[in-house]
Amino acid sequence: MRTLRTALRSARRLLVHAVAGVISMCAGVSAVHDPHSLFRLPCVQGAEPAKCNDVLLCPPRSRAQRPHHVVYFPGDVQASDVCRLRVLGEEANYRDIMAKHSENFRWKCWSLEDISAILSDRFPASYIWIVKPSRMHLHKFSCYDNFVSSNMFGAPKHSTDLGAFRQLYALLVNAFTMAQNAFLSESNKYIINTDYSHSGYSTNGCNSEEGDTKDPAVYLGHPSVKGSLSFTVIGFSKGCVVLNQLLHELQEAKKDKEINSFLANIESMYWLDGGHSGGSNTWVTCPDILKVFAHTGIAVHTHVTPYQVSDSMRSWIGEEQKKFTELLKGYNVMVDDHLHFAYETPSLDNHFRVHEVF
Repeated sequence: MRTLRTALRSARRLLVHAVAGVISMCAGVSAVHDPHSLFRLPCVQGAEPAKCNDVLLCPPRSRAQRPHHVVYFPGDVQASDVCRLRVLGEEANYRDIMAKHSENFRWKCWSLEDISAILSDRFPASYIWIVKPSRMHLHKFSCYDNFVSSNMFGAPKHSTDLGAFRQLYALLVNAFTMAQNAFLSESNKYIINTDYSHSGYSTNGCNSEEGDTKDPAVYLGHPSVKGSLSFTVIGFSKGCVVLNQLLHELQEAKKDKEINSFLANIESMYWLDGGHSGGSNTWVTCPDILKVFAHTGIAVHTHVTPYQVSDSMRSWIGEEQKKFTELLKGYNVMVDDHLHFAYETPSLDNHFRVHEVF
């Protein structure tokens, strides 16, 4: 049954791209899906004024009784520098930038806009939040400096402080505020005014100015109010460094009342073919860290391809991924573990295609 659902999703995806390609040739359309369903929230402030990330938001296609939010961290080449986006004009998008890049054009069908459409299809009743890395080295390498200390190419140096949890929590609180304003206005869906107050929420997690609206069209819940919403966190390729950093911080997160409440709202985490340019620590393999993770009750999903885990030049990736899953299973975690395209030649194409089959 799962194989059938996967095949149907892949077929639908191919059909969408085929139709989009015909429309693009006839009308010059640059986005695969309806642009009116996508909001771009620029320079959303995180834990500190200098720690800002652009965020894309795709509202749900259907309504759930309790808001569910999918937070996605992309890999290399999928995003572009904000300055280049602005040069192309207000209607430009990340797909346009990739199409004009000398190398990245080959992967333009995996741009942030395209991924939002895939995730919306996969999670139709969820708000889709795509967090753009704060830095793109050489317009290609994603660097999540706001979440984890990184080298020039975005390889992480993990720590146990609460940098990633505090950044993600603050980013979502402020993005929720911006999104609610956007939903209630008729402003452009791609460029949203950044002149929003980030002080609307008091430190106790309540909206201190307007009260908490229950209008189903705008009610998003609050990240630190238990049971008001739920989260799925997804990392793809380089984006998995953020998920790994969250795991390193779990012990400290449990000591912080607000962050611990936020943690309790995370239902599941997906590692999609994780990888980075460092020579180790692609997957978390510390037993103490994974034992704490096992006690959170968060559902664990890993989807990998031979491009990462079967590369003889980077053999540690496959070894670490195996140890990650085996340790968690040893702690009685039901890991949803999948190797895709096992009998195909390892390729970047299949690396990206993991989005279609997870």
